[in-house]
Amino acid sequence: MAVDGPLAFHVSGLDCAEEISLLKAAVGPLVGGADRLAFDVLHAKMTVLGGGLPADAIMKAVASTGMTARPWMDTSIAEPDSRRRNQAILAGFSALMTALGALGGALNLGVVPSRVAFGLAVGAGLALVLPKAWLALRRLRPDMNLLMTVAVAGALFLGDWFEAASVSFLFALALALESWSTGRARHAIAALMDLAPPTARVRSPEGEEHEILPQDVPVGAVFLVHPGERIPLDGRVLSGQGSVNQAPITGESLPVPKAEGDEIFAGTINGESVLTARNLKPAQDTTLAHIARTVEAARSNRSDTERWVDRFAAIYTPIVLGLAILLVLVPPLLLGGDWETWIYRSLTLLVIACPCALVISTPVTVVAAMATAARQGVLVKGGVFLELPARLTVVAFDKTGTLTEGRPRVETIVPLNGHTALEVLSRAAALEARSSHPIAHGILAHASAQGLTPIPTETLETLPGRGARGHMEGRPFWLGSLRMLTENGQDTPALRAVAEDMIAKGQSVVIIGNDAHVCGMIGLKDGVRPHAAEAVVALRQAGIAQVVMLTGDTRETAERVAASLGLDAVYADLLPEGKVQALEALTSRYGRVAMVGDGVNDAPAMAKATLGIAMGAAGTDVAIETADVALMSDDLGKLSWLVRHSRRMRGILWQNIALALGVKGVFTLLAVFGETTLWGAIAADTGASLVVVFNGLRMLLPMGTRSFLSSKLSPRHIRP
Repeated sequence: MAVDGPLAFHVSGLDCAEEISLLKAAVGPLVGGADRLAFDVLHAKMTVLGGGLPADAIMKAVASTGMTARPWMDTSIAEPDSRRRNQAILAGFSALMTALGALGGALNLGVVPSRVAFGLAVGAGLALVLPKAWLALRRLRPDMNLLMTVAVAGALFLGDWFEAASVSFLFALALALESWSTGRARHAIAALMDLAPPTARVRSPEGEEHEILPQDVPVGAVFLVHPGERIPLDGRVLSGQGSVNQAPITGESLPVPKAEGDEIFAGTINGESVLTARNLKPAQDTTLAHIARTVEAARSNRSDTERWVDRFAAIYTPIVLGLAILLVLVPPLLLGGDWETWIYRSLTLLVIACPCALVISTPVTVVAAMATAARQGVLVKGGVFLELPARLTVVAFDKTGTLTEGRPRVETIVPLNGHTALEVLSRAAALEARSSHPIAHGILAHASAQGLTPIPTETLETLPGRGARGHMEGRPFWLGSLRMLTENGQDTPALRAVAEDMIAKGQSVVIIGNDAHVCGMIGLKDGVRPHAAEAVVALRQAGIAQVVMLTGDTRETAERVAASLGLDAVYADLLPEGKVQALEALTSRYGRVAMVGDGVNDAPAMAKATLGIAMGAAGTDVAIETADVALMSDDLGKLSWLVRHSRRMRGILWQNIALALGVKGVFTLLAVFGETTLWGAIAADTGASLVVVFNGLRMLLPMGTRSFLSSKLSPRHIRP
């Protein structure tokens, strides 16, 4: 049966990059190529992109790999936990049998009891490995499961039962540690996203209160939140006044005051008073739900380092297998070496060669880093976008709503040519009625405060980055900046002098005119964000070479703001396409450039930038969907935090790679020269696995924390 749209499957046995390679080889040709497959190892999830695909045939192809697939359901998330418990039980049993076998040998209880115990240890240790090893052999695609099975079989063949049991136990322990680490990272995400309460307290039209599931609360319904409770839905406050802890969504360190008319978000925590609010969105469309979906999708958007490790592992295993074959054949055949000695050394090389710990440490590190970023109110669309801030050289800001507060207020109205101030304001409000720009909001708010109702427009056209045109009372009118004044051929020295006087006072000028004359001008002023200057300094301290502004505002106004913030350059009077061209020039000159804007008006520029960052995205679905990174609050200080967080993650990734490869390199040489044993090699490999896993999980801790073990990773590090 073919299904339209993407298909998701839970794949039992999907633990590592080795299984991903098998699934790509088996399922890829069926669905039109391996690029149509996406994998989430943390949840043992495979997604087939595209529509019209046969689900039954896909599951049959997965079965040919020795794994099993079934359609994905939310309950599938629990299955990796069950597999993790099974791995822990098998590793524990293998350890017990190895210890009993060794004890039996020490007490001279006989060969048979010891070998029975060692045999049980081998069976438990390889129980989950043998099916995959057989499949790898059948397909002639050697992987770590086959390498380990050959090593254990070789040890048994040579009569080294204790070493065979030790290798099996230590390998099972390594698998259990890897499974535990993925589980820890997975639960960090789950705990972060599982913030909304299970019920909502709804008030009926008759005034009765009852608790129902948030997903059953209709839009427009009234709900109540008592002090200390989590808010179940996105809403607008109808009554009550207090503070709300928005850290779970925005990462803000201080509670935010809320009163009538303010928005509240699902998953945040009410403070000291009862709030009554009206539901604005269905439960599946809240800001929290958007964050959850974004983080879920982000796990398949892997970082460059993750992809490099996967490519490395794909060629590494066959090369090591070839070296092991040469090691077992060349010395005995050409140099007269002892077969048993060189077989043993070859088996030791196979043991140390297992690459899975190296492969699994990268996604664990990246997912832990994404969880920590989300706790800070920084929503990242995937590992590839979490690595980019570490390599940025330029950060470009939009002005209005980004470096400034985004709440321009009308300060001056200059009526001209016989018009009154109220007429100028009324016409401007009519032409700005459909605009989402902060300046439009300022004009509309001022008109509303004056009790004005905008004049009805017969036609209205918004001109992005320029202004608007429309017909009122049978006449065409236009609204815009000095650029529009020039384009309409109505620029005169007297009018420009009026506009430049307003600009000299730090105001943004909006001009209103018709086909005969200019009706008037409105001057608005938007305050710089309180900590914007400190944020610019912090970016430079984080290593950003250039901090610049791209704005459609006049150069005079832009330069006044830039001077107060200490920016390196200003690009003013830009239309949307001009911002794109400026970004292209910056990228050509400096390399990687981030564009920080509101996620809506600056969408073309953010799309062109190396990294698009949306400010103040809480409650703004479009910003969350369009940007590579969404800062849920308006805190510009999060940008320098993101740069440092990204560099910390890259540092840990490469520490893990260097450690894992270094240990393997040392023990490869020791194996060749016969200076190590089978169990010693795998003990070193397991130890390295343990170190890189815990090192990767350090990304769950606050920046500056050095010791993972000292923190014990308690729930307070996971839940905001």
